[in-house]
Amino acid sequence: MSLPGILLTLATVGLLLALPKWWAPLPFFINAALIPFSQEMEVGPVHLTGIRFLVAAGLLRMMTKGDRLTGGLIPLDKWMILWAFWFAVTSVFHDSSALMTRLGEIFNDVGIYFLFRIYIQNVNDILRLFKMTCVVVVPLAVVMLCEKFTGTDYFGVLFGGFTESLVRNGHVRAQGPFEHPIMAGTVGAVCLPMALYLWRQQRKLALIGMAAAGSIVVASASSGPVMTAFSIFGGMAMWKIRNHLRVIRWLFVGMLVALNFIMNDPVYFLVARIDISGGSTGWYRAQLIRRAIEQIGQWWFAGTDYTRNWMLVEINKSNTDITNYYIRMGVWGGLLLMFIFIAILYAAFAAIGRTLRSSEAAPFEFRFLYWVLGSILFGHAVTFFSVSYFDQTVVFFYMLLAVIGSISAVTLSTAPSAVMAADQPAIQRPATESSGGHG
Repeated sequence: MSLPGILLTLATVGLLLALPKWWAPLPFFINAALIPFSQEMEVGPVHLTGIRFLVAAGLLRMMTKGDRLTGGLIPLDKWMILWAFWFAVTSVFHDSSALMTRLGEIFNDVGIYFLFRIYIQNVNDILRLFKMTCVVVVPLAVVMLCEKFTGTDYFGVLFGGFTESLVRNGHVRAQGPFEHPIMAGTVGAVCLPMALYLWRQQRKLALIGMAAAGSIVVASASSGPVMTAFSIFGGMAMWKIRNHLRVIRWLFVGMLVALNFIMNDPVYFLVARIDISGGSTGWYRAQLIRRAIEQIGQWWFAGTDYTRNWMLVEINKSNTDITNYYIRMGVWGGLLLMFIFIAILYAAFAAIGRTLRSSEAAPFEFRFLYWVLGSILFGHAVTFFSVSYFDQTVVFFYMLLAVIGSISAVTLSTAPSAVMAADQPAIQRPATESSGGHG
């Protein structure tokens, strides 16, 4: 870890330990948006990244301050625990370093999820989180735009990494502190709706957030983030016809079945025809799905350490580039781990549905907020078909799951009138720091 990495990590850890609970998400966003994931300290076999230092500090804070999960243990929490358990168990069927690597992944992902389950307790906290995001993405957008115009990765210059930006078909693909431009662009895409939601409450901040998040998507010069944004806004646009979603879902399934019979290739090869930024690798992603199905006997039980025979594109002597998060779960832990991961997404969508049904009497702002959260989750779910998250992008995904879990737990365990009374001020005027339930 370089000196700037050490100083910024210490600063974010200090903030996490010193700030009140309602500001606790801020250090995570700062770390994820400004410190490359490659910044780490090696202690024997353990790799300590900035995010891991923050999770450790968060656990220390939880034990010393007596923080508890919002609404107690919910189904989504149990699926997360089951995912962690099976992810660890299947390591015995992989190489000798798998267990330590997976324990690190579990510490990151599950740690972030449960800490945010503690930090998010009501709608006020969600709005505050959206506002934090609008502010934190501004410096990231500025530096990525500079990278886009100059071809120099300034995060690499500062932290001692690669300084030359990726270029494809003459287009500079800015990646900022992330491991790949698609990761950076995806973060920008999932932050866009957070800024947009604030339009009715704080228009200037919303404009700043939308401009910054949109700039990140553009600077990444990648088709994937654009499709993520389209998916999210498409989901948000369905709000007015939400009562007909069941019919729409079945019509969509029927259309896919029909196309599967009409097309020469399987229906998932539709992604091969998507190219927004120029030079898209949609065909590779479609072919990867085909090869994973053809090679299912190799990985269905507990995953596999060898996928080089699947595709011509390789990342090392044993593996091809698994650009599909669902398939990645299968490679890690077999069909069961893949199904558990899908069950996590299903549980989160179900939590949104239950929250909406139980909040029919709530004001529009509350119900639409829940819908926006579901739309962002839909954007992640679509993105997983073409991207495997492998850096600090996971912060934004597991944070979202935790927010959905917490607001669902609070809404279902509290009378609607009480929830509205507690959270109404956050919609009508800027949130104050005197919200109940914070420590």
